[in-house]
Amino acid sequence: MKALFRFLGRSITLLRVFLTNALFVVMLVVMVIALTKDNKVAVPDKAALIVNLDGVLVEQKKAFDAGEAISKSLGGDEEPPELLVSDVVKAIQAARDDERIQALVLDAQQLLPAGVDKLMTIGEAITDFKASGKPVYAIGDYYDQHQYILASFTDRIFLNPNGGTVITGLGHYRLYMKDFLAKLMITPNVYRVGTYKSAVEPFIRNDMSPEAKEAELTLLRDIWGSARDQVAANRKIEPANLELSIAKVEKALAANDGNMAKLALDLGLVDVLAEREQMRNEIIATVGQDPEHHSFSQIWLGEYLAAQPKPKSPSAKSAKVGIIVARGVIMDGDQPPGNVGGDTTAWLLREARFNDEIKAVVLRIDSPGGSAFASDVIRAEIDELKKAGKPVIASMGSLAASGGYWIAAPADEIWAAPTTITGSIGIFGLITTIDRAMNHWGLNTDGVGTSDLAGAMTITRPVDPGVGKIIQHSIDHGYRKFLDLVARERGMTTEAVDKVAQGRVWTGKQAVDLGLVDKLGDLDDAVAAAAKLAMLVDFERQEITPPLSLQDQILKNLLGSAQAWLPQSATSYQQPAPLLQFGQSLMADLNQLAQWNDPQHAYAFCAACPQL
Repeated sequence: MKALFRFLGRSITLLRVFLTNALFVVMLVVMVIALTKDNKVAVPDKAALIVNLDGVLVEQKKAFDAGEAISKSLGGDEEPPELLVSDVVKAIQAARDDERIQALVLDAQQLLPAGVDKLMTIGEAITDFKASGKPVYAIGDYYDQHQYILASFTDRIFLNPNGGTVITGLGHYRLYMKDFLAKLMITPNVYRVGTYKSAVEPFIRNDMSPEAKEAELTLLRDIWGSARDQVAANRKIEPANLELSIAKVEKALAANDGNMAKLALDLGLVDVLAEREQMRNEIIATVGQDPEHHSFSQIWLGEYLAAQPKPKSPSAKSAKVGIIVARGVIMDGDQPPGNVGGDTTAWLLREARFNDEIKAVVLRIDSPGGSAFASDVIRAEIDELKKAGKPVIASMGSLAASGGYWIAAPADEIWAAPTTITGSIGIFGLITTIDRAMNHWGLNTDGVGTSDLAGAMTITRPVDPGVGKIIQHSIDHGYRKFLDLVARERGMTTEAVDKVAQGRVWTGKQAVDLGLVDKLGDLDDAVAAAAKLAMLVDFERQEITPPLSLQDQILKNLLGSAQAWLPQSATSYQQPAPLLQFGQSLMADLNQLAQWNDPQHAYAFCAACPQL
């Protein structure tokens, strides 16, 4: 037996040494690529910029992870790549004024569903590019709706004759798992306030409540109306051409032998049906040929960004508007980028407060909310910033609801996009217990305590009715606090806020009419508003972010340089099959039960908000 354990110990040691050495070799190869290549990417004298949007559009990338970055650099993506909206816009703006770039080619075939606001922001940059007189093409074998919304901003949309374009309108469907959890013998104990606070419905119902259906349908119709009208204006077609139904599509396909591509052409959704070689040849006529790749002269988005001059560091002692991004679920404590940590974001706000060069702050929010406690920690730091005489503007991206609205409310002004999803002013508590499942499998928990409160909150014991009442009192208090915060900061009565609260979700356009938002505009508008409040004429923008360690910064720079030289196909991401997507969606819903960490189990979270 001892010999067996010695053998296992040696095997584990050898495996650990092998994996460590393998990782070192991989890192060495990546570094050699980065250091031996000329870091200066050559932009052809005459070329098209291919805006290849592979992955998911974000306001802020997740925390840098060296191991994950190495895997991505070598083509080992398991998670979809993240594309900063600001990087895409920056590249398009640079290409507009770059004489070497003669055309723009949009390739959104691997773009994952994105918020309408993000699509519109990139669309505005494309419109600005077109004003230079340079053509913009969209190429694709098939366009999903979000891909097509972006393609509609281009001059000429190519579609493969064997492809199609699907315009469905907007929908939001969730998994409801009351019976599923019951079969697993998992008990979700829910405490909430708000007629429309439907974040917890999937755990306690098998279908959507009538109140939730009413609220979400109103929201979807408003967002779809904005997107539909913009696409119709871009394509110079009637909005009715974008209002499709099963019967309408079936009738049209029956009449044209089931040709989806021709239906898109007949509806005016695309300009020409063309095989890939035809697409290439037309663009070659504009920008010339690249004989090496047997295609048009081109440079990819990542390469073009790498070729741009590094931005100048903000001038010392100059006036600055600080930008702090709050992207993701709001959680207690310190959290990496990709989630909003109450302590992390409060620290960034405090850094801005004590930085004499920062004269105003824009809090860019793209969050469905989360921990009520963490949201209030952030709120308190915003108050301190204002007391220090520094204006604070809240700039809402695609989503700033529930806790996302909580941290926006104390700002001097709130700006949103017309399609921003906001509001959801409500609060709930959730404690999940597994005592029934344990009993079923013969597991038991027992012990003693100096009071009946000791051990009352463990997941292995049922929630005592008295504890449930305690939590409900806390939730009621939290909701009143939320209402009072909004009423005080927005100059409304608590009763008026309650009428538009109750957990109901609104678009940015609706929120302006309801008094929850001040003005409609993008991040640039919010920065200009912050500078105006601070009475700044000459100023610089400065994004305030948690610092990377020296080791991570070096690796990030090296890996970024190496990736620019890897073959484009090595960094592409393939969307998972539909059945796998379903499994991922189910796991994401169940993970919500585990990720919330509010110390009082109180959450201002909009799980019902569609990510549109």
